[in-house]
Formats: sequence, structure tokens, C-alpha cells
Amino acid sequence: MSTLRFHALKESFAHKPIPIEESLKRSEIFGKNVFNENTMRQYLTKDAFLGVMSAIQDGTKIKRSIADQVASSMKDWALSKGVTHYTHWFQPLTGATAEKHDAFFETIEGGMAIEKFGGNQLVQQEPDASSFPSGGIRNTFEARGYTAWDPTSPAFIYGTTLCIPTIFVAYTGEALDYKTPLLRALQAVDSAATAVCKYFDKNVKKVTSSLGWEQEYFLIDKLMAASRPDISLTGRTLLGHSSAKGQQLDDHYFGSIPNRALNFMRELETECMLLGIPVKTRHNEVAPNQFELAPIFEEANLAVDHNALLMDIMGRVASRHNFKVLLHEKPFAGVNGSGKHNNWSLSTDTGVNLLAPGKTPMSNLQFLTFFINTIKAVHTYEALLRASIASASNDHRLGANEAPPAIMSVFIGDQLTKVLEELEGVTKGKLSPEEKTELKLNVVGKIPDVLLDNTDRNRTSPFAFTGNKFEFRAVGSLANCGNPMTVLNTIVAKQLKDFKKEVDTLIAKKDLKKDEAVFNVLREYIKSSRAILFEGNGYGKEWEKEAKKRGLSNNKTTPEALKAKISKESIALFEDMKVMSKTETEARYEIEVEAYIMHVQIESRVLGDIARNHIVPTAVKYQNILVENVRGLKEIFEEKYNSVSKEQINLIEEISNHIEGININVNKMIDARKVANDMKDIDKKAHSYCNQVKPLFDDIRYHCDKLELLIDDEIWPLTKYREMLFTR
Repeated sequence: MSTLRFHALKESFAHKPIPIEESLKRSEIFGKNVFNENTMRQYLTKDAFLGVMSAIQDGTKIKRSIADQVASSMKDWALSKGVTHYTHWFQPLTGATAEKHDAFFETIEGGMAIEKFGGNQLVQQEPDASSFPSGGIRNTFEARGYTAWDPTSPAFIYGTTLCIPTIFVAYTGEALDYKTPLLRALQAVDSAATAVCKYFDKNVKKVTSSLGWEQEYFLIDKLMAASRPDISLTGRTLLGHSSAKGQQLDDHYFGSIPNRALNFMRELETECMLLGIPVKTRHNEVAPNQFELAPIFEEANLAVDHNALLMDIMGRVASRHNFKVLLHEKPFAGVNGSGKHNNWSLSTDTGVNLLAPGKTPMSNLQFLTFFINTIKAVHTYEALLRASIASASNDHRLGANEAPPAIMSVFIGDQLTKVLEELEGVTKGKLSPEEKTELKLNVVGKIPDVLLDNTDRNRTSPFAFTGNKFEFRAVGSLANCGNPMTVLNTIVAKQLKDFKKEVDTLIAKKDLKKDEAVFNVLREYIKSSRAILFEGNGYGKEWEKEAKKRGLSNNKTTPEALKAKISKESIALFEDMKVMSKTETEARYEIEVEAYIMHVQIESRVLGDIARNHIVPTAVKYQNILVENVRGLKEIFEEKYNSVSKEQINLIEEISNHIEGININVNKMIDARKVANDMKDIDKKAHSYCNQVKPLFDDIRYHCDKLELLIDDEIWPLTKYREMLFTR
């Protein structure tokens, strides 16, 4: 065993559990480090409190005088908790969070100093934007960018820093982050959904989009991870033979959580509680050393912020427990990868979940309206929805018999399918009294009873209805939820806007009553979006053929999928809903294509380095040992030499073949990379990396993994799968 591997294993077994104090109830520490409504009531004046709450609930602008009061109170609260710095906390298009810390400290006359934090510092900062992705919105030398306070997401204390959630925009006003388009999309769906709700309840004044994410991840010993250059630099293993025991027995799933992992989880949950992240569920996932964490549902903007914050917290807490968290969608070949299921719904300010059936025919008609419109939106914009979860890392997971396929489809269950079929058969135009009674009482009225038995769900479906919400299962574990949530809320907003227009037109022109007009439009939607509904096995080849017949896209790679983002339809959608301008949409496309290229390029360089500088020298070293052994055999067994040394010679030859295979394919990969790098067009470059460079990874890996089985374990340089996945 190599020295590095030996020390990594030795240290992992020497780790002692870190005791976690849990003397307080979770409810007693929840939100202690958050400037939430309860804290604001204690620290703000009545006018300041009402001003902030109005901004949160109604979107009104906060006056500068109020901002000064809020800033002063925020500072006092933070200082009482030992805070020394503040930062505007934002989510640039890098996929990570960003922050620039400034001290409250200011000097004054007479060589003295004070703690200072005013409304100007709260509302706006000017970080250097030159090194953040902009997609050509601004030149590198134009560094100016602005962060602006988002009062709908409360400030929080992280360590000794007051973090203020903000949007991030260019000097010219275009969004350079995930939050800005998300806030616009949430405003759009609120407006469109509220207008539709008034068909059923005039008292509805606001509709809120909610999100409940489920975060999957791997926990690997920190020293073992550090011994792997591929994990350190790319977040995943680029080579490594599968362990004899993997997940075949399904014995890890929902099993007893190992003590060391449990200690990590307990501290992580404590940190989350203090920061107001309502984590509730923890369990072992399918693959060894894979786990899941899930919170209670929250308003979508806050949920997105909390997930981005969580991913940062996980890394810090894991380090204290001598773990490394792997959030890559596919860190290990041969076992399941990780996703981040996004459970989405809409709720009114009157307390109604619009995707949950009610107790009356009218409430069920409202449910069907939002249910069917969501299905119609997904059908119309299925390629765009697929593009929203496209990334180099998620490509490894989608359709790999562990996650939904790259083909977007909606699962609703057999019984709701029957309900839609009955609605589809509704007479067009005016309904007779008998038809109205039949429809309302026997079809719409019985939906709650139907759903009582409709609890199964299809894990191969990328977009499944699960009782009172839709579960977008194809989102990757590394992803910022803001991207798919922006798209989903935008397409639903657009669809609801179109629906209301059609219903109002029927009422005006056809002299139909409201219910009749609603039924007529829903009937046509069911017919036109039937192709997106699929109840079967999404992994099967048969579904690919069937989906093609139905006209559904099957964009298996990121370069293919991202094209949908800049289609005429997508650009028009975002502009119409005032979510993103054409410039902002095209910039995001360019940023994501370039990110894909960079990720594959980095992996290519790392793989070539490991193969040539770690694997080949080790193989040659072991081969030399075998050669010396053969020479010794010749001296000892002169006459029987051929028969005695046959196996060793075959092994030497086999090792030589794999060394040759590695060198040939690494050279091919380098040549392919050079060709791609010379391309000026980023689309062509991305496809070149995808189709010419990336396929060589498998060829190089094949030979490296074969050598792992042939070479003496004592000298193998890389920590093996069985060591990383089964060390507690």
C-alpha cells in the first residue's frame, strides 16, 4: 500500500466521534442567528418594522430613512452576538455563493473609532464584478457591479459576519446572478396565479411559490479524498475499479446511520437551526456513504437561499469531522449518483394549496385548473425545462438507471389519468344541467377520494405529481435551485396568463358561464398536452422511441440541451414575462456553455496527469518487479523455465498492453483537446469537447481500472473505492 493511502486509512480509523451538545430543543434555537420577524419586532421601531414587512409582503420600496433605522438596529443586534464584519451575500453565475467582508469599524476625529453601519451600506454595495461570469454583458475592464438588498430573505449571522442576502447586477442593470431572475419569475407567477384564483375566490390577493428541496450527498474521509487528485480538483473520481461489494444488497438504504456520519449530521442540523433552515429529514441513501437531508417547505426565494447556504455549511462542518462532502452528481462509477429533487407548489394568502384537492367541487375545479395548466406548461416548454438542469456533472446522472431520463415527461398516476380522460370527454360549448351535475359531482367532486389511493410515484419520471405538489426529480445535487425554479415559475406564469385570456374570451364571445368556459379550455389543454403524460418505465429504450413519436425532445448532453435557452420561443417567453431580457438570456447561455467546456477541459487535464504521472509509473514499477522475478525463475528452473514463468510473462504482457492503451488514448485526448481549444465558436467547441474529448475518458479509464486489479495493492497510488465507500 502506498504511503499516502496508508496514512489516510490509518487516520480515518483513528478518528474519534466529536460529541455534539443537544441540550436545547431544536425549536428553541431555530432562527437564533437570523434577523427575522421576531428579532425585528424587538429591535426595530414600529415604522421601520411596518416598512420592512410591507416590502416583504407587498413588494413596496423601502424609504432611505427606514433603511437607516433598519441598518442601525441590524448592527446593534449583530454586535450583541459578537459580530465584527458585514457582507452582501449573493449568488453569482459561478454556481457558488460570494461575499466581500467589511468591518463595522470606522475611524473618527481625534484618533478614535466607532462601529458604523448605515442605510447606504445595507441597501447597496459595489463589489468588483470583473472576474464573475457575465456572458459578454460587460468587458473585463468594466469591473463595476452592484449588490442590492433583498428584504424578502432575512439577514443572518454566519460565524462573526452579518450576511445580507442581495441581488447582483451589472453597472448597466442586467442581472448577473440567480436571484434577480428568480424574484422576477416569482412576481410573474404571483400576478398570473392570483388573477386565475379570482375565478374561484375573490379574497385571494397573493399566490406564493413554495419549494422543498431534497439534498443528496456523499461523505468521504477527508484524508482519503485528499489522496485523490481527481476528487480534489473535479469533485469526482475519474478512474477507479468498482468495489466487489457496492449497493447490490440495498443494505445501506434507510439503514442505521454510522456514528461518525450521525455526529456530522447533528452538528450540521444545529447550524441549520440557528440559521433558520428548517431541516427535518435525514437518512442513508442507496449508495454506500451516500446520505440525504431535506427541510420543511418554504417560500421559493428563501428556500433557494437556504439551499445555497446549506451547501457551504456542509463543507465547513464536514471538515471539522474530518469528512469531505461530495456534491457532484456522479462521484463514483458503478453506484448511484446524487440529485436534488425540487418539490414545487403554489399557495394562496388564504391558506390554500392550489395543487391539493379540496372538499368541494369548486375547490376541486380550482385544483384541476392549476394542475392541468402546469402539465400544459411543461409540455409546451419541455426542452427549456430540460435545459434548466443541464450541466457537465448532471450529464453523468440523467438516464443512468438511477435518475430520470433526459426526456421530460409528467407522471400523474392511473387514477388522475382517468379523471383527465373523463374531462376530455366533456361536451364542447354550453353544458346541460345534467352534464353540469355529472361533471361536478361524479368527476370533479370525487377527486379527494381518488387521491387517497394514489400514493405511488414513478422514480423514473423527471416531473411527477405526488399528491399535493410536483416533484422535479431531474435537478442535479450541485445545482443552484434558482435556475430550474426561475424556468418552472416563468412557464407556469405564462401558461396561466394565456389560460385566463382564453377563458375571458369564451365568456365574452360565446356567452358561456365561468365554469363552462373553464371546462372548455381545460378540455382542450388535456388534448393538446397528452403527449407529455407517461406512466411507464422512463429508463427503457421503448420510451425513447415512443417519445420521439410524440415529438418530445431527447437532449442527452448539455451542449444539445442548452440550445433551448436561446430559441425564439424562450427569449420571447422571458421578455413577455419580464423575467429576463434577450441580453440576459443569451448571456446565461454563453456562461453555461463556457462552464461546460471548462469542466470537461479540467477533467481531461486531470485524467491525463493521473494516468501518466501516477498509474503508468506504478505499472512500470510493478512490471519491473515481475521482470526480475522471471529472471530469477530462469536461473532456478532452467529446464522448466517456460512452464513456470508462463503466467508471469502473460501478466507482464497484459500490463504492457494496458500501458500502451493509456498512452495512445491520452495522446488522442490531448490532440482532440488542442483541436477544440483552437475553435472560436463556443457552440462548436462545446460539441467538440462533448463528442471528441470526453468519450476518450472511458477508454483511458478502462485501461487504468484494469491495471488496478493487476498491480500489487501495496504500491497502488490511489485510494480505492472499497476504502472510500466502506470506511466508517
